[in-house]
Amino acid sequence: MHRMAYFLTHGFQVMAIGTQTVFEMANIVAREKVYDITNYSLAGGEVRSSIGVSVTTEKATHDIDADTWMVSGIVNPLAHPSPPGELAFISHAAKRARRTVGLCTGTFVLAEAGLLEGRRVTTHWAYADELRKRCGGAQVEADRIFIIDGPIWTSAGLTAAMDLALGMVDKDLGPELASSVAHVLVMHHRRAGGQSQHSELLKMAPKSDRIQTALEYARKNLAKALSVDDLAEAAHLSPRQFSRVFQAETGHSPAKAIERLRIEQARNLIERGRHSLEVIARETGFRDRKHLREAFVRGYGVTPLSLRRGARMPGDRDTDESPIEIELAS
Repeated sequence: MHRMAYFLTHGFQVMAIGTQTVFEMANIVAREKVYDITNYSLAGGEVRSSIGVSVTTEKATHDIDADTWMVSGIVNPLAHPSPPGELAFISHAAKRARRTVGLCTGTFVLAEAGLLEGRRVTTHWAYADELRKRCGGAQVEADRIFIIDGPIWTSAGLTAAMDLALGMVDKDLGPELASSVAHVLVMHHRRAGGQSQHSELLKMAPKSDRIQTALEYARKNLAKALSVDDLAEAAHLSPRQFSRVFQAETGHSPAKAIERLRIEQARNLIERGRHSLEVIARETGFRDRKHLREAFVRGYGVTPLSLRRGARMPGDRDTDESPIEIELAS
């Protein structure tokens, strides 16, 4: 059995304990209790979250035999550094555990406890620069969902912690069971740790409904040969007016924006590992695998094949996995 110990501090983010649902569902899918979960704090008792919900915790002691410590983050780690007692405990606990995890800004706690020297890590993108300043010995990769570096796991913001927890299930119980857990949780797809935190649609952030509509139309029709006329028609503008407004609102030409959407979708498909690069190129509107490769190198500085190798988890397969039939009845 895997003993999962959650270390909570006052002001913790509720999403941190939301990851416990992943392990709960893993128990249900496996039809046995493979994960045992306990909430701890330094003093024990009630711990209040950032939103006001309180959780009852047990007192954290040095003799706790936990397989994994899950360290919660807080909304603003810059304004509230961790107390020395908490850092001393985390430092000690990490030596006894198989894994130590920084959930979102919980990475700052691991940094303050001296656990990140020489490690590749991530955190919420809004705090990545500050983490670099405070922990110069770590390699902070802001554009990652989660990162595994030896016994240290760190996740990006909020929902990325769910992907990290699912990655743990994959490591512990295998990809087939992890896929079934994702299916039960209605997670759109399993995001590998190498996937970007950011969405191209969010980056472009158009102000008007018409340009948003055109981009959404493009996103849903990437396999087609999209022209300015097509997008202008979706936005109910003339092609000339559309191109002018589009550039002003997104900072990109329509052609450049479509390429960015295409490589983002291709990246998602590559990291899921389901299809060949030839199929992915066709489904995302590239002429062929070579065209996809050229656009990928321009956009990400790496080839599609390199990304696939880096994002794949041990045990991942390129074929669709059959979910295990499960019963959710108690």
